[in-house]
Amino acid sequence: MIFHRHRRAGFYALLIASFVMGCCGPLSAQQKAALVVAADAIGGKVTGANGPEAGVWVIAETTDLPTKFAKMVVTNDQGQFVIPQLPSAKYKIWARGYGLVDSDKQDVVPGKTIDLTARPAPNAAAAAEYYPGMYWYSMLNIPPESEFPGSDKSPTKMSANMNTQADWIDTIKNSCQSCHALGSKNIRSPHVGELGEFKNSEDMWARRVQSGQAMNNMALGFNHLGPDRAYKMFADWTDRVAKGELPFDKPQRPQGIERNVVITSWDWGTPKLYLHDEVSTDKRNPTVNANGLIYGSPEESSDFVPVLDPVHHTAKLIKHPYRDADTPTSKDDPKGTSVFWGDEPIWDGHTSIHNPMMDEKGRVWFTARIRRAPNPASCKAGSDLPSAQVVPLAESGRQLSVYDPKTDKWTLIDTCFNTHHLVFDRDANNTLWLSQGQPFSGVVGWLNTKQFDATGDAMKSQGWTPVITDVNGTGKREAFVAPDQPTDPAKDKWVKAAFYGIMPSPKGDVIWGQAMGTGFSRIAQPSFLVRLIPGSDPTKTAISEIFQAPEGGFGSRGVDVDSNGVAWTVLASGHLASFDRSKCKSPLSGPDAATGKQCAEGWTLYRMPGPQFKGVDPKGSANHAYYIWVDVYNTLGLGKDVPIAMANGSESLLALVNGKFVDIRIPYPLGFFSKNADGRIDDPNGGWKGRALWTTSGTRTNFHSEGGKGVLPKVFKVQVRPDPLAN
Repeated sequence: MIFHRHRRAGFYALLIASFVMGCCGPLSAQQKAALVVAADAIGGKVTGANGPEAGVWVIAETTDLPTKFAKMVVTNDQGQFVIPQLPSAKYKIWARGYGLVDSDKQDVVPGKTIDLTARPAPNAAAAAEYYPGMYWYSMLNIPPESEFPGSDKSPTKMSANMNTQADWIDTIKNSCQSCHALGSKNIRSPHVGELGEFKNSEDMWARRVQSGQAMNNMALGFNHLGPDRAYKMFADWTDRVAKGELPFDKPQRPQGIERNVVITSWDWGTPKLYLHDEVSTDKRNPTVNANGLIYGSPEESSDFVPVLDPVHHTAKLIKHPYRDADTPTSKDDPKGTSVFWGDEPIWDGHTSIHNPMMDEKGRVWFTARIRRAPNPASCKAGSDLPSAQVVPLAESGRQLSVYDPKTDKWTLIDTCFNTHHLVFDRDANNTLWLSQGQPFSGVVGWLNTKQFDATGDAMKSQGWTPVITDVNGTGKREAFVAPDQPTDPAKDKWVKAAFYGIMPSPKGDVIWGQAMGTGFSRIAQPSFLVRLIPGSDPTKTAISEIFQAPEGGFGSRGVDVDSNGVAWTVLASGHLASFDRSKCKSPLSGPDAATGKQCAEGWTLYRMPGPQFKGVDPKGSANHAYYIWVDVYNTLGLGKDVPIAMANGSESLLALVNGKFVDIRIPYPLGFFSKNADGRIDDPNGGWKGRALWTTSGTRTNFHSEGGKGVLPKVFKVQVRPDPLAN
């Protein structure tokens, strides 16, 4: 249906063209005169059998620069395009779009115009190869509600861990899709001949998830689902794809402002390295590090931090140190033979660098492992540290570091608490708040960076607090029961809701956190948004309000906060969601304070675009987003406080503008998969050219993406210009 609409548009365009040619001269001459191309731009037109091709991507790529470089734009209603701000080089250029297959690649240099001939897809199967992955994985036959709750005696072998269909979907998205794209070509059409012969596809799936160095994590996910039931679902899916079944829904070409985007990419890292996140600036002030280097976090894959210079188009690696020689490495993790890498352990990461953040001085802070997990005595019972006296901690799997580009100096910082995400507050102590990752410990940690910079004393500069809810209704923290104890109406309650996402409110009053649900944590607990009120002495005074998503929403992941103090998250149910604490009507105390079943009126859910799994609540979507970022300073140009979801299901960035989604698809390479983003202003007076959103490919399996084995991770710069032809 979508493609029919474009053919109708082409027909009407031809009628208009005939009229214009009859009264005003040749249309082609007018269009060439109207298309202004700067010396550093490439312009032209994409034409198909029925006339101009509107809403298709034009991609220019070069290997002439120190690292591979590409730029992508979208055609306007007349099929015209302008690719601006290109460094001097020879480019290959081609068109890609829904309903098409890639056009022939042509050679061109900046300052020139070129006409591209669109190639219609010869059949529906060829067209579907360009669809975002969610259109393929929405074909999964999710077990019906009748199979839940699971049990040890389930006739379908549904796991006792699975109480609801929502638990199953939460696991599929937040344990499987969160590491690599389920709908990518290699997942839906696996090539497994190197792994041997299998009597059926269920056996094949049982073997393929034992491949590589992530086999333990995959095994945990499948065991949580119930391996036999999960193998059956995935085998049914790939068997149907192999027989020629195609997605039951089709994507729409970019419309409106979606055609104004300019996407730039650079290669960085190595083929064996994957990225989790990048950082380009200070989240509190996006003018910091203007035109500066971009830094990445390679998580389990490497100790080498990739660094991109987007001005000179160069990439390099800097090695992250670790303190103790016996710090474990991913190279020693159990592994199975890989189709792509055989028995080679391609990951060798001691430092487990998860997340980077930049401060006002341009220093880069990382959550990183510097030692083995057992904590020193100063973190445990008997310590004189105030936080250890409240909640002693035995282990920390990841700690903290800071890199100063001006001196090329690393400083390793020991923390008693585990670290995952990190973000700076706007207070006098320049406090760095850190999440735990999993909810298990039930504590939230921080570092007083002002004190640490002055003293170098990591232990005395840090603190942590348990997540305590106000069950007894006094409005302040008092005696509390432990997480494994029954709720006592006369006391407060400690909840195991340590944060995955974390964000201080720009209003400076509270810290927002987000705790993962069963699909990620594999414990029988829902996901929460958490509003932590630090008080005068957070270790002893912090109290928290926790909130569950309302009916129809589940599986929160990530959190950010707009300038009004409204919290935003993404849900495994296929929603982007906001939570406005000011809308709460009832007291946030009593038994529900410990369960989060309160203030449903504070939530607003926005269904993500895309198909839904058949037989699943249509109010949700099969689409999935890894994290959420709020553009508080309008760095992308879509407006102040616009929330943007890293929608790796739709291989796009989903921006919510005035209640409607702007879907910024990254078309090349196929399989775009992002986990986080930030925005930087390089020139406050430079208009759209002086500002951009930055992100990186975040899949653990770049070799599943277009190009296969040997492709490198990429940095992406996304801009929005006034119109599709702006130079």
